[in-house]
Amino acid sequence: MNQTLSTHNKKPIANLSLDLDNEWAYLKTHGNPDWEAYPSYLNEVVPRILETLEKKSLKITVFVVGQDASLDYNRNALSQLANAGHEIGNHSLKHEPWLHLFSEEDLEHELAEAERFIQSATGHKPTGFRGPGYSQSATLLRVLRRRGYVYDASSLPSFIGPLARAYYFATGQFGAEQRERLNRLFGNWKDGFKPLKPYYWSFEGTTLLEMPVTTFPIFRVPIHLSYVMFLAGFSPLLATTYFSSALLACRLFGVEPSILLHPLDFLGGEDVPRLKFFPSMKMTGKAKIDIVEKCLGSLINHFDVKTVGEHAAIVANRKHILQVAPNSNS
Repeated sequence: MNQTLSTHNKKPIANLSLDLDNEWAYLKTHGNPDWEAYPSYLNEVVPRILETLEKKSLKITVFVVGQDASLDYNRNALSQLANAGHEIGNHSLKHEPWLHLFSEEDLEHELAEAERFIQSATGHKPTGFRGPGYSQSATLLRVLRRRGYVYDASSLPSFIGPLARAYYFATGQFGAEQRERLNRLFGNWKDGFKPLKPYYWSFEGTTLLEMPVTTFPIFRVPIHLSYVMFLAGFSPLLATTYFSSALLACRLFGVEPSILLHPLDFLGGEDVPRLKFFPSMKMTGKAKIDIVEKCLGSLINHFDVKTVGEHAAIVANRKHILQVAPNSNS
């Protein structure tokens, strides 16, 4: 009786991750040449992130950009994340959201260099990957598998990628060549039909586990915290209610959510004035952290929160996981 009750009351699993995009990466994607100096806010934002996670007793996956790990002035912040026990993942070398245009040779170099810098800065060789701007290709998947990665987490099953891309084009300064490279930033509308639950990419006699970033079941609109912050610009109550509703929908549809954070969820316009073009940057850092804490509290109440790697290991031991063959547009 007690064992049955315990099993019945057991929370479903979720995972939590953070893409450690830096100030220069946003400036680069926005077409601002100031990115070339590699300005960094990591020393400011990482303590805020660690304090918030410690309050909630959470261990998460942090996807680190190799370029940041290569710079001495970022290493203290990165080592703090690793020393706190968070899983370290690979978020590419140069944070260029057009990895789908890279040759196989270029992707080998991209991953190898990022791994080298990340391992040097954190003491951990990553076994999980997320592409910048959710960029993904069949070639990338093949290289990841060959290099021993356990999972990829680059899929965002949403219909609104083209809208997000249109916003970037409208607010940035891009030439024709840059627009061409960014023509798949945030994906396309067909991505909305990709599976919400983890699945295997199956190719060339092998497989690679995909851990999609969760979107709202049925509606397929984002529920990552940056989207929640966008809603909070209109109403904080609307934002937190939306997030709680999305978690309820995940439970109803048996989706184990993969929730995504970004550094700008902890920073306000007063912290990084050059990024005031970004949605939600009219809010203060304190107001944002308050919303993050409320959302994480809701997540913890409904789910047993793991790192992506921990969640992936549990999924890998299950039977009857969907297998999908990648194509050239994956």
